[in-house]
Amino acid sequence: MSYSGRRLRADPFTDLLFNILLSFTLLMFLAIIFMNPIPKTGVINPKAEYIITVSWKDNNPDDVDTYVQSPTGDLIWFRGKEAGFVHLDRDDRGLLNDTIEINGEKVQNPLNQEVVTIRAVVPGEYIVNIHYYATKTNQPVDVNVKVEKVNPQLEVIYYGTINLEKKGVEKTATRFNITQNGKVTISGNLFKKLVPEN
Repeated sequence: MSYSGRRLRADPFTDLLFNILLSFTLLMFLAIIFMNPIPKTGVINPKAEYIITVSWKDNNPDDVDTYVQSPTGDLIWFRGKEAGFVHLDRDDRGLLNDTIEINGEKVQNPLNQEVVTIRAVVPGEYIVNIHYYATKTNQPVDVNVKVEKVNPQLEVIYYGTINLEKKGVEKTATRFNITQNGKVTISGNLFKKLVPEN
């Protein structure tokens, strides 16, 4: 038997080995891609079941604070920014700390907004109070309060505007109840003092 005859019989086996090696290489490449997905820049995906947003007029220098009492009796505010699954994610102080310097130029964020997130379905009553903490204008402030249920789809549960007449005024914006299965009912705005005495 000649050398060329032996080579012809070995070629299908070599081809098969090469194809298997090529397949494994492709599968490894795909596995690496799926194990390390390409990150999407600029996408923020905070875990939240409910979001409470408190906002007032842009560029207003006055400081309005949000207080939320959870069903466990915990108080969430600027000196206690988290308790259990409730978090004060943004504490806005009017125009204070709203200016940053970029490339030697001062840039101001005009937005006045505080955000509280409830990151799990904890049944019971939640109370949302708004407090006129500090003023530079000595004028009344209209404050918008919005409560949204995030999952399974975004739904506005409550939206209202409260007028804070002067510094030191505290008002209950809304009270709402969350059931074990996540259903929300508004129970009114009967005032309950939440701002500590000091």
